[in-house]
Amino acid sequence: MAERGFRPIPPLTSPHHCFKIAGMSLIRGLFWLVLFIFFTFSFVVLFEYGTHDFTNGFKQEAERVKNFCVDMVSKPKASPSPGAKKK
Repeated sequence: MAERGFRPIPPLTSPHHCFKIAGMSLIRGLFWLVLFIFFTFSFVVLFEYGTHDFTNGFKQEAERVKNFCVDMVSKPKASPSPGAKKK
């Protein structure tokens, strides 16, 4: 039972005046993903090469990642069928 003198508090914003921009949330999510990958990569380089060789290590590891991605995207090499006998 509601007591006398109390009435419900109306919402501060009307649901009819609110709208969401779906593209902005996608951009924000991609931004955070890229930021996470960059700082994770930087941490791994810092852990492996230390502060004295961070720049050269960053370049070397970036080259390794680039080569890995290119190898994954390129055509697969023909491999012998599993039933073929090796001599």
